Amino acid sequence: MELVTPGQAFEQSYRDYIVELGDEERYPFPLDFEHQDFPTLLARLDNFAKGINLPAGYVPSSTLWLVDRGEILGVTNIRHTLNDAIAHCGGHIGLSIRPSKRGLGLSKVLMAKSIAFLQQRQVNEVHIHCYKDNQASGRTIIACGGRLDSEIEVGDKCVQRYLIRL
Repeated sequence: MELVTPGQAFEQSYRDYIVELGDEERYPFPLDFEHQDFPTLLARLDNFAKGINLPAGYVPSSTLWLVDRGEILGVTNIRHTLNDAIAHCGGHIGLSIRPSKRGLGLSKVLMAKSIAFLQQRQVNEVHIHCYKDNQASGRTIIACGGRLDSEIEVGDKCVQRYLIRL
């Protein structure tokens, strides 16, 4: 398994991933980007990584795919820096695993690789947030070195904010 930059070679696997998600909430947010014109999607992801044409309130972020034998198993979006709003609720890393591949420990692999990506960028303190009722995410964060820092209420949900000091 490797973490790769999105590329044309994975178009069919990406399309299959989106179909597999069905109506579930797409997370991280780039999974909601229009994908019918695949080269345009790739350009948009590249622009986000370079900090080009970002919507207000967004920061540069890299979207990477966890791939094995040409199949996308998971997606991570890694914010290079945080602004005040994202530090409050959002954090550095958002990830998901393809529905048919869940329960195999891949979220820990993807989280560890995402943390390593930030470490290479000299990020010393990684913020990772998840909803308290998403116990699988909480366990993954803890397994990768996360320590619960605080909890906040966002609407009618409780968000747990974890820190990893590198």
